[in-house]
Amino acid sequence: MNSSRAGAPSVIFDLDGTLVDSEPNAYESMRLLLEQYGVPDFTWEQNARFIGISNLEALTVLRAEYGIAASADELVAGQDAIYLDLARKSTEVFPRMREFVELLHDRGVAVAVASGSSLAGIEAVLTSTGLDAFFTTYVSADEVPRGKPEPDVFLEAARRLGASPADCVVVEDAVPGARAAHAAGMRCIAVPYVPACATDPAFAATGLLFPGGQDEFTARDAYAWLFPATAPAPNGPGAAS
Repeated sequence: MNSSRAGAPSVIFDLDGTLVDSEPNAYESMRLLLEQYGVPDFTWEQNARFIGISNLEALTVLRAEYGIAASADELVAGQDAIYLDLARKSTEVFPRMREFVELLHDRGVAVAVASGSSLAGIEAVLTSTGLDAFFTTYVSADEVPRGKPEPDVFLEAARRLGASPADCVVVEDAVPGARAAHAAGMRCIAVPYVPACATDPAFAATGLLFPGGQDEFTARDAYAWLFPATAPAPNGPGAAS
């Protein structure tokens, strides 16, 4: 774990790959969609380059690469429908992230979700996992002019929270999200979904980096970085091993 620290009253979470392990559902929905348009055998490795960017941006690229006649908007709607069905059936919250959210909630910290997913997708995941009890503020990339790595979605989340960007910390798993946080003037807790990406310069510039990803992240360490004078005891809430 690498860190440099300052205080933060508001925390903005990425959703997919950060709070919840939804990347398998995101990949499967993309694979099934492309299969419908005559693109077989779309692999996890091919999909990995789109982790952290909006569905519209990803499908715009794939539409051009595979010569798909349907519009990007039509593809997004199709992929979203498949994803929503999968998300409602099975989405897992990372246990240590849930503990972190609960610690922040107990302290009264303002939190939000800022995601590249559609509003329907965000709502489905939050509801199906019970995270809607903690997150009443959330922003989709569909609601802002530009998706990550541009800062728009994080700046809008800060606006809705009534917080200054300088007083916000972003929790992210992907390089585009870390770049977006930096562009927004926000500090960042980075928990790479793909640990091999931990050496990317975008992660090196974050305030707190867990190079091993979710395997290394603990709620206690993240909370202690934010609030060092009141960190939970090792056997208290957030002390995941």
